[in-house]
Order: sequence, then structure tokens, then C-alpha cells
Amino acid sequence: MSSPTSPVSTTADDVADRTGGARLAVRSLRKVYSGRGEPVEAIADLTFEIRPGELVCVVGPSGAGKTTLLRCMAGLMPATSGELVLGESAITGPPQGMAVVLQEYGRSLFPWMTVAQNVELPLKEKGVGRSRRTELVRETLAAVGLGDVAGSYPWQLSGGMQQRVAIARAVAYEPQVLLMDEPFAAVDAQTRFELEDLVRTLWKRLGITVVFVTHDIDEAIYLGERVLVLSARPTVVLEDVAVGLGAERDQLETRGDAEFARLRTHVYELVQQAKKGVRSLAEAHLTHPAAVGVEPGGASGPPRVR
Repeated sequence: MSSPTSPVSTTADDVADRTGGARLAVRSLRKVYSGRGEPVEAIADLTFEIRPGELVCVVGPSGAGKTTLLRCMAGLMPATSGELVLGESAITGPPQGMAVVLQEYGRSLFPWMTVAQNVELPLKEKGVGRSRRTELVRETLAAVGLGDVAGSYPWQLSGGMQQRVAIARAVAYEPQVLLMDEPFAAVDAQTRFELEDLVRTLWKRLGITVVFVTHDIDEAIYLGERVLVLSARPTVVLEDVAVGLGAERDQLETRGDAEFARLRTHVYELVQQAKKGVRSLAEAHLTHPAAVGVEPGGASGPPRVR
């Protein structure tokens, strides 16, 4: 099995600045599952806005509706009420300009297709010409460190390499918004760190908007410019936490920073409070409150604390 080259090598810079992000707004979103038995209110009221080119992470207790939120954002599930807007257009179905990377990468790749063919497939559906498809496949596989395994099949690759294929396929689609649903949950810790750095490298290079759902608080703080902390079901935003760790991050230096530790403790306490049924900061009992300095959320959502 060939080993991938470093995800933060200069090959990532070969990907052209070709996209740019779009604004994503969630306004008074409510989702109720109905069917047999009593209706289940998964999301009570979510309102927030993600600016063009932001990387925002979403955390919360298990069952908090994080995946439900992502599916509504992707147009894969209708909201019961409220509005989701991409740019200036309401999301009523899977929108153009949006790509999704799922946790179960093994089920999202076609085992009978080569790596290159898997990346190329959505480009064919998009109507991209052959020469441009070839160029995009080559560039994106090089950017994720898989330029030497284009002719291999997914089943010949490690789990981390398969997830890189899924990321390459999403990036090749040239999205304005990339939604990622716990994409690194099934890989080992070392591979996870490499993939985190890969996501930040591609995000900075392409300028796209990224929404990253995770259960891992450390991962959310390392990756995000903001962390949305959700309450338990029925879901509301407990806090919108600004992450002031700078644009350049390093797995050792950043995670060893005192501000990283403070943010990790603060978000951890928020999640624990959410598990106890707390639904607002006013109700929360925090031993490590956020640092001084509040950025008003205005009409786009609750205050962001940093």
C-alpha cells in the first residue's frame, strides 16, 4: 500500500484559488420528527449566521441534533419551520455550491471505481468537461497527498486515505460551502491530526465556508474560528464561542497554549451543563467562565464570547 505524502506539503498550494465562500444563515430553525407514536422535537429554535469563508465547528451532547442540523443545511431534510439561506437563496433542496463529507467514508466511495474515478464522478454529474475534470482530479488528489494512488481502489487504501479521497471529491466539486459530519471519528489519533491540518490548509487556500460537526471538543477548538455549543434536545444554541488562536495553528504548540486549555475547559463545562438540561448561559454554573470581551451576535444569533 502506498503511503500518502504530507497533507501540508506544497502540493496544497497547487490548488487554484477558484471558489470563495458563501454566507450561510439559519433562522428560527425548528425540526420535529413525526410518524408512529408521539412527535419528537429534535431542534427547538436555532438562529445563527456563518460569514463567507468562516470555519465554524459545532459541538454538543450526543443526540443534540447536530447531524439533523447538517442534513437540513444540506437540503437533505426539510425543516418543520424556519429558514436556511445560502448566499441570497433559500435552501429547499440540495443546493448548487455545497458539498458534504460524511463520517462513513467507506460507504460514500464506490469500491469498483478507482480513486480518480470516485473523485471525478460528481464532476460528470455537474457537466464539467473532460479536460477540466482531469485537471481538477489531478490537483485535488495532489493537494490531499494522494497523487500517487489515483489508479488504486478504495479497498486498497487505509481508512485515513479513504477519507482523504472523500475530501478530495468534495473539494474538486468547487463548493462555496463544505459541510463535514464527524469525518474523522473512525480514524486513529495520528491520522486525525493529519486530516485536521489538511482541512485547515485547504480552507485557508480556497477561502470556502466550512461547517464542521464533531464530538471532539479539542478538535473543534483546534479547527474552528468559532465553536457553536448546542444544548440537549430540543436544541438551541447554548453559546457561540469565538476562538482567538490565530490563523496559523500547530498540533503541538497550539494545543499546549494556555488559551487553548482555557477554551477547552470552558466548552467542556458548557457541554456538561447541556447534558444536565441547561438551555441558556444564564442557567449555567461555570467554574471557568469565558474571557472578558463579548461580541454581540445581533440579529444573527446569541452573543459570541471570547
